[in-house]
Amino acid sequence: MPSLRTFLLPSELGSDFRKIWPAAIISNLGDGAMLAAGPLLVASITTEPAAVGAAAFIQQLPWLLFALFSGALVDRLDRRLMIVAADTFRAIVIGALGAAVLLGTAPLWAIYVALFLLGTAETFADNASGALLVDAVPKDQLGKANARLFASGTVLQGLGGPPLGALLFAVGAGVPLVFNAVTFGAAAALVARVAVRPLPAESAGTALWAEVRVGVQWLWQHAGVRTLACSILVMNITFCAAFATWVLYARERLGLTETQFGLLVSVGAIGGVLGMPVYHLLEPRVGSLTLLRAGLVIETTVHLILALTRSPWVAGATMVVFGVHAVVWGIVSTTARQLATPEPLMGRVNSVYLLASVGGAAIGSALGGVLAQRFGLAAPFATAFVAMVLMTAVAWRPLRHVSVRRVVATD
Repeated sequence: MPSLRTFLLPSELGSDFRKIWPAAIISNLGDGAMLAAGPLLVASITTEPAAVGAAAFIQQLPWLLFALFSGALVDRLDRRLMIVAADTFRAIVIGALGAAVLLGTAPLWAIYVALFLLGTAETFADNASGALLVDAVPKDQLGKANARLFASGTVLQGLGGPPLGALLFAVGAGVPLVFNAVTFGAAAALVARVAVRPLPAESAGTALWAEVRVGVQWLWQHAGVRTLACSILVMNITFCAAFATWVLYARERLGLTETQFGLLVSVGAIGGVLGMPVYHLLEPRVGSLTLLRAGLVIETTVHLILALTRSPWVAGATMVVFGVHAVVWGIVSTTARQLATPEPLMGRVNSVYLLASVGGAAIGSALGGVLAQRFGLAAPFATAFVAMVLMTAVAWRPLRHVSVRRVVATD
């Protein structure tokens, strides 16, 4: 009978994955703590919905500005060193902000500046992480690797991290920020031990913008990856517009305390825990197309329920279902994209997809705060429902171009 370690980290995933996954686990715990502590910090300074939504927008804005260029650099430079440098920089920035908050010298504008710097470093770290995974793990094992990364990320960012962040925030508003700095530093130390050294793409004499254009053109010409990118763009605009003022929605519409808000953020991770086994169970039987189409229906329904309910129990149960969908969609779409993309273009294609994903989130965060302030806290959810109905109708047939090889056997 295999040990728990062998089950979680089977030898076929490679020795480098034994460093990449723990690094992701540690940083996800810190990020999860900030999911609750970050909004609470901003809301402790201002209760204006637009100002709260602006915090999420500012952290995501660098994806609109730098994502494509960071992807081109990922294909030129050492991906491992890029992650180490980006995580170290994030540890310094969030640590300094945490110290300022503890000393009572952090105005709202300083928090915005720190969030912009953190988002800029994130464009490099996330682009490089996706490409490094493909370098470190055999192609026929990417489904297994992605399933573990998505499951642990959902559990820690959604289940373990937010209650911890709310608890640390109660101790001191800057404590969860210092904690996040420590997790970034630990993750950087682990990634520094990764052995794989992928050769950078040949780029001598080629302008960076020309390399960016190659990646954009490849994605647009691949029907399956193009459909996924357009889908995630609209899904994240609608989702982040709805959830930009989630902390105010929970407090004023659902009547939750700060600690209860941390629990509400975490319940989606209960569904995320189920996401990995649901993927392994259903993907070989119903196929990726059915899972993606079902995900569109689920996400549309989630927005409708949250636009109508005032019950924290209904909202919590809805987020559990959403958690299952989010992990399954993430595993299917990520694995399909990685398998389809030529290795020399991995950073650039990944950057275009992440631009659509996080750029859509940035646009949604900006829109959500404005909608909530003008029309009420339920308005972003109602708007997201209408937009998702339209997007589901448009994407339903083109999603047939998405294909995931049956690379995931029984675990």
